[in-house]
Amino acid sequence: MSITSIGEKTYLITGSAGFIGFYLSSDLLKKGHKVIGIDNINDYYEVKLKHDRLAQLKEYDNFLFLEGDISDKDFILDSFIKTKPNVVINLAAQAGVRYSIENPDAYIQSNINGFFNILEACRNYPVDHLLYASSSSVYGANKKVPFEETDFVDNPVSLYAATKKSNELMAHTYSHLYKIPATGLRFFTVYGPMGRPDMAYFGFANKYFTGEPVKIFNNGDFENDLYRDFTYIDDIVEGIERLISNPPTDSVPHKVYNIGNNSPVKLMTFITTLEKALSNSLGREVEFEKIFEPIKPGDVPATYASTERLQEAVGFKPKTSIEEGLQKFADWYVDYYNVK
Repeated sequence: MSITSIGEKTYLITGSAGFIGFYLSSDLLKKGHKVIGIDNINDYYEVKLKHDRLAQLKEYDNFLFLEGDISDKDFILDSFIKTKPNVVINLAAQAGVRYSIENPDAYIQSNINGFFNILEACRNYPVDHLLYASSSSVYGANKKVPFEETDFVDNPVSLYAATKKSNELMAHTYSHLYKIPATGLRFFTVYGPMGRPDMAYFGFANKYFTGEPVKIFNNGDFENDLYRDFTYIDDIVEGIERLISNPPTDSVPHKVYNIGNNSPVKLMTFITTLEKALSNSLGREVEFEKIFEPIKPGDVPATYASTERLQEAVGFKPKTSIEEGLQKFADWYVDYYNVK
């Protein structure tokens, strides 16, 4: 199934200077589609990385960038009026579980008010399909694995998770009231080159090259280590693109899908694989100095995606191994930061 099957359309992607937004925009642009990118270039993490992503997107003639915040309703409505998007993919959000404890206001402003503005714009200026980022965090501390989209998700353990669950409820309501075809994307621990520096794997690399120990929040308990369903960025993009051309057609046209690797690994396994990948990139042995600390509030012991619904809908499940994905990240990191 190809995205080109839905014809030449205009895609509005919020968070286009972000990790997933950049890769999705880039792939759509390569395929000749018109992309309208929106981002506020906030300083939650290294702004240079966002500008570097954006610079690559601006090399395409079929890319238009609008700098602004989705929490600014007038800006969003004006953007819809001017660009008349056919498909909207809302990836703009205040990310991070731990940061939601430090700065909850940012999450309400972006993830709740901002998403409300996107829904209002889609109501007033109808689109063929609205896709939006949810998160595996909606599953909270569910002990039943793998996580299925039909599981009970009313016990979030962080404000970030609560805002993402709220997005799903808001989208369902607007789909019910205004027949907006909407699809929620529950992403599972996305990683890869040009990723988010606030993510653990990126932070581990940063600390190694600055001579600092890495903090591992598992109490040093290797038997009951944290498990994560790490999903490589290319698999995330393919999953989104396949779903774009499959808008829900039910009486309430709203669905949610897991996009995860369906193959969780222990955090310590992930770390040793990253050490090996950096060793390969540098041509010398890399071993992190490690400090073990208790699990942080809002963190969950395991994430594990069922991908059956995604496979049934679009015939795809993520497939990139952590060995392959982390090697690509390590090669990029060593080159981008020119480390030795």
